[in-house]
Amino acid sequence: MEFENQTVLITGGGGGIGSALAKAFAVEGAAVVVADLILEAAHRVAHTLQTEGHKALALAGDVSSEEDCRRLVASSVSAFGSLDILVNNAGIGGPVAAIADMDCDDWDRTLAVNVTGAMLMSREALRVMLPQRRGAIVNVASNVGKRGTPYRGPYVASKFAMIGLTQTLALEVATHGIRVNAVCPGPVAGERIERYITKLAEVRNISPDVVREEWLRESPMRRMVTAEEVAAVVLFLASSRGSAMTGQAINVTAGRVMY
Repeated sequence: MEFENQTVLITGGGGGIGSALAKAFAVEGAAVVVADLILEAAHRVAHTLQTEGHKALALAGDVSSEEDCRRLVASSVSAFGSLDILVNNAGIGGPVAAIADMDCDDWDRTLAVNVTGAMLMSREALRVMLPQRRGAIVNVASNVGKRGTPYRGPYVASKFAMIGLTQTLALEVATHGIRVNAVCPGPVAGERIERYITKLAEVRNISPDVVREEWLRESPMRRMVTAEEVAAVVLFLASSRGSAMTGQAINVTAGRVMY
């Protein structure tokens, strides 16, 4: 029960890594706020946790909206009395296209959600955490935040930026009892990654099986990672076991990236 009497707010909590995070934190005793752009998705996750006897709240919000970010944090504090952990998991994959063909609206929307959204949520959370002189923020970045990859320009740029944001925030709040870290997953098995494999195959005019096999060969473990494996590392970074860690970007890639 590492997180008993603590409140965690998870953005993008309605599915994938987000739902795995919600369950993992709840099992460890946290009151979990499941925030998602789609309220029904957040409700499904929160309802499942509630039926299992955990404290959970579903909220809808767009992290690229300042007003929504203020409301998400205020509602979390109102419901559970504090905000101890923020996980910036909300993100979109953006377009699968060459930079030479990039649409500016697609570029701007990807960065607005993935980078500005993480900044806005962190800003609002820190207005609660700084007076408490305690807290943890974990940003869900990506392995492509450490290396380029073709046809994913805005997504890659946003994840590089998220790691930079992580380091900057960590330096700003380290003396206030607050730690800020990032996790960098490799391809996470599930419907979302299969959709992007299909899109990438279309752009390259090859079979999705070829793309999938290329990705598996890049992993020394010859597999993708699971949402639960990513969640386990996020919990470590947010917990007292990671008390000496801040400003870090930890790979969970089955060996795909080792730096």
